[in-house]
Amino acid sequence: MHEDPARGRVGECALEVYPPPVKATATCARYRAKGAPPPPPPPRAAGQPRGSGGRSRAPERAPSPERRAHAAPPPPRSPLPREIDIDMDIDEFRRVLREVLSEELGVGRAEMGGRWEGGEIVLRPGKEGTAEKRIPLDVFFHKIVMLRDKLRVLEQKINGHEGLSDAEKVQLQAYITGCYGTLTTFNVLFARREDGFTGSGRDSD
Repeated sequence: MHEDPARGRVGECALEVYPPPVKATATCARYRAKGAPPPPPPPRAAGQPRGSGGRSRAPERAPSPERRAHAAPPPPRSPLPREIDIDMDIDEFRRVLREVLSEELGVGRAEMGGRWEGGEIVLRPGKEGTAEKRIPLDVFFHKIVMLRDKLRVLEQKINGHEGLSDAEKVQLQAYITGCYGTLTTFNVLFARREDGFTGSGRDSD
């Protein structure tokens, strides 16, 4: 900045928007006082990515023939699986698929006995003045089925574990069988007896 006899204090535009000399009191649209927050970004057009600032990207240049010649070849595609010709309709396929998933995952569909529909479990405390707890039987039955399925999955994991010896598998299997025997009390809730729990015999009801 320096003094001009006609204009007073003048200087150069820090942003080089206007040619010198520029009055000390002159401002432009890009002027921002020291310490002031930066101006908001310009609005983006629909579909324009963030950070583009409204500027269009330069088109990418196609690689030269020399660079294409030295470029690494694309990895080979894996062959597509061949179709398996199965002579069955969609209903039969769904039935077989459900059986396979039930066998592999140890889960299956179970229905509650009709006489228990709409029922509830009442937990009545022995201490006077305390409220009782009521649980719908369909909710309780769902939890019993989930417990049964988890035990079946655990049983399959133990039998297929390569790090366990045969003696260890037999020991762990005995614990699971004991759990089955304890839970046979709830077999009365199942519509089909074979969907329930099976213990070792002495633990079953």
